[in-house]
Formats: sequence, structure tokens, C-alpha cells
Amino acid sequence: MRARRGRDTADTAPGRAMIAVLLLVLGAVLVSSAARRAGVPAPIALAVAGLAVSYVPGVPGFRLDPHLALFVFVPPLVYADSLESSYLNLRANARPIALLSVGLVLVTVPAVGLVVHAVVPGTPWPVAFLLGAVLAPTDAVAAVSTARRLGLPRRLVTVLVAESVVNDATGMTVFRLALAVALGGGTTLLGGTAQFLVAAIGGVATGLLLAVLVNLLRRRLADAVAETAVSVLVPFGACLAAEAVHASGILAVLAAGLYAGHHAPASSHEARLQEKATWRLVTHMLEAVTFVLIGLQLPAVLGALGTVDAGRLALAAAAVFCALALTRICWVFPATYVPRLLSARLRERDPAPPWQMPAAVSWAGIRGVVSLAAAFAVPPTVPHRDLLLFLTFCVVLSTLLLQGLTFPVLVHRLGLRAEHQAYQDDLAEAVAQETAARAAWERVEQLVHDGAVPGHVLDRLRETAQHRRHTAWERLSAPGRPVVRETPTAAYRRLRREMLAAERGAFVRLRGEGRIDDEVLRRVLHRLDLEEAMLCRD
Repeated sequence: MRARRGRDTADTAPGRAMIAVLLLVLGAVLVSSAARRAGVPAPIALAVAGLAVSYVPGVPGFRLDPHLALFVFVPPLVYADSLESSYLNLRANARPIALLSVGLVLVTVPAVGLVVHAVVPGTPWPVAFLLGAVLAPTDAVAAVSTARRLGLPRRLVTVLVAESVVNDATGMTVFRLALAVALGGGTTLLGGTAQFLVAAIGGVATGLLLAVLVNLLRRRLADAVAETAVSVLVPFGACLAAEAVHASGILAVLAAGLYAGHHAPASSHEARLQEKATWRLVTHMLEAVTFVLIGLQLPAVLGALGTVDAGRLALAAAAVFCALALTRICWVFPATYVPRLLSARLRERDPAPPWQMPAAVSWAGIRGVVSLAAAFAVPPTVPHRDLLLFLTFCVVLSTLLLQGLTFPVLVHRLGLRAEHQAYQDDLAEAVAQETAARAAWERVEQLVHDGAVPGHVLDRLRETAQHRRHTAWERLSAPGRPVVRETPTAAYRRLRREMLAAERGAFVRLRGEGRIDDEVLRRVLHRLDLEEAMLCRD
């Protein structure tokens, strides 16, 4: 009887853990959805919710496993962002991206190290620089969600998103070197530079090689479900393959995602639709869980500190936050204008932006899960590890709350919203759609030149081509002036959606009457859903 009771207790422990994880995921998704509806940045709402829940009696402790964060959470999030990024835009903005994602990271490490060594007496130099490496990279998830939600100019969004993705690789490479020094492993400046270059080049090469092989495999599969499954495995495979050869796993994931996104048009339409829906689901859930976990770490961090003077800790945290913010400001403005002062060719090709642009960039240094995971990855044998954890948590939470909440206000005050971006996009789409419609009709004329085709078929094809052209042009209105009347295409979409709803209801009723089978219902509903999705995207 006693053995039976012990076995029952053991059997229920995994069940309780599973229930806790399910509640964590469900709560994170609900908070994220509520934040989006309320217009609040989801990362901030999630972190605050996690922080509040951590003080609720009976809530189990959730310790952020650094391996789980660095190898399970971060790769798919970076890969999903790189799929949506433009390789051409990254290449066009390579200079500012490199200055932020490489130059700023390398400057931030010693700047934070100097401040920590000054405000926390007794902190060894290697540990101080290790904290600088932990806090150097900005957060990709927070940057993407904030920049795109605010409707910033496209170039500014491209630079901020690319910086936050690429500097993860830079920061983690520097972190590994700083950790080796803190653990007593000697390294020289030349040796560290060589390791950094090898890790960066090896990561890019590994990611590109894997992406090329996966692209060839997907073309041979010709199956949407299989292609989507392969796509989900790519970020993990790229990260593990790069780490196996001591290269940058995050940079490998970035390179693989950029290659896959650039070659996405070669895939089938079904594969693209499934892949996009799958990655939207994956990123939504991972982002929600990630930022809730950040807030839930506070009890573990405070418990590790023990009896330490609270005033000294608060002063140290404030000093590190100020060091990060001031270092970014002091770097961004010279990095923006000095190269143009030194090069007349650069001034002609890329004139200096107004001061509002670097001002916004300088306040966009939000930290997140990568920094927190790196801090937890520091071994217990490193001196002052508990202090390092506390300072990292405080800085991550401070940047999320202070910079995350004030950044939209700053953007509004600086007048940086791209008010005419939608008009410019609609105009570019209309011109491109005109060219594409002509090419489509020319192709039809080539195909029917030698064969007899019923006239009503040609009329319907011509109607479709004209509808595409008219839809794009009808979206246009004067910049900043909303369309005050319903366009013919909008009226068509509205009425056609009502027709689809009526058709869907009729099919469901026929299924209920037993006149069609569920298999038939699923097939026709799939066609109706695809048409409705197309109407919503027009």
C-alpha cells in the first residue's frame, strides 16, 4: 500500500508540471491578445503580467533554462523575423546596420564594464566586462513589435530590426569570449578577434549552406505539408550545425532565414500560405511565453541575492541602465553623421538624415530574453554571479518599461510616423500590378494563338486581369486623405463576402440534413475560405 501511494505521488508530479506549463502558455496568449486589442505593446504587458503573477501565493517557480531560451526560443523567433526581412534592404543599409550591430556592441561591453567596476567595488574586471557582453545585444522581438506597430519609416524599421537580429550573434560571440576570461581562460586581443571573425564567417557560411540544401530538398518534395515541416526544422538545424563547428548559431539562423525568404516565390502557393500561417502561430506563442518568463524570474533572482544592501543594488542597476542609454546615444549620432562628413561620395549617394532619425534610434535599445538567458548561462563558479543576474534582470525590465513605454511618445513628438508610407506602397503596387496584368494577358494571347478557346473564357480572363489592375489603382487617394466613398472593388468585396457567408451556411445546412458528407463539406469550405482570404487581402 505504501509503495502504491509513492508511485501515485510520483505519477502526479509530471501531471502538475504539465498543468503549470499549459496554464503558463494559456495565460501568456490571453495577455498578449488583450494587449494587442488595447493597443499596448505586448512585450511590456507580458513582462508586467509575469512580474505580478510571480508574487501570487501558490504559483510555482519558473526558472528560465538558458539552453531552452538560446536553443529553443531564440532560433525560431530570429528565423521568423529574417523570413519577413528583405535581403535587398539589408544590403542597401549594410553600413548603418554594421555600425549598430557590431560597432555599438563592441563599444558597449567596455563602457558597461567600467561603470560596474566603479559603482560596485570589488567586482573583478572580467566579471564587469562579462556583464557588458550580456547586456550588449538588443532584443529582436521587442524591436520588431514596437517599430512595425508605430508605422516608422521603412528604412528606420529595417535598420532597427536588422540590428536587433544581427547583434544577437555579435553579443553572444563576445559573451563566450568574456565568459572564458572570467573562468580563468587566457586570451589575447588578437586571439579574441580571430575567434570572433571565425564564429561570424562560419555562422553565415553554415546557414547559407544549409539553406541551399533545404531549398533543393523542398523543390523535390513538392508537398506543402512536408515543406512547412522542413521549414520549422531549419532554425534548429542551422543553430545546432553552426554550434557544432564552434560558429555563431544565431548568425547561421539569420543567414538561412534571409536566403529562404528571398527564394520563397519559387515555392508553391499552398506551401507559402501554410508556412506563413504556421510561423505566425509559432512566433505568437513563443513571444508570449518568452516575455511572461522574464517577469516570472524575479523571485529566483532576489532569492539568490540573500542579504545585500538594497540601496547599493538600486544604485548599481540605475548606473548600468544609464551607461547603456548614454553609450547608445553617444554612438548613434557620430555613427550617423561622421562617415558623411568624411566622404563626399557617401553624402551624394546617401544624404544625412534629419536629427530626428538618430534620436529615435538612440532610444530604441530595448533588452530582452537573449540577455537574460545569457546571464542564467553563467556558471555558478563565476564570482558575483548573483549580482550579475540581478543587474541583468533590472536592466531588461527597465528598458522594457521605460524605453518601451516612452518610445511611442518620442516617435510622436519627433514626427517620425510614415504617414504617406501606405500611399507610396499602394502607388508602387498599382504600377507593378499594371505591368503584371499586361504580362499575364500577353501570355494568354500566346497560348490561345494556335488553339480555339471559347469567347466567354477569354472574356472572363480579361475581366480578371482588369479587376487586378483596377483594385490596385482604386486604393489610391491623396496622401493623408482617406477615401470617403466606397470604391467599386470595395463594394464587390463586401457583397461577395456576404454571398460566401450564404453559401457556407447552405453547405452546413445540407450537411446537417444528411445530403452531403463531412468530407464534401470540408472540401467546399476550403475553397470558400481561400476565396474569402483573397478578398480580405485585396
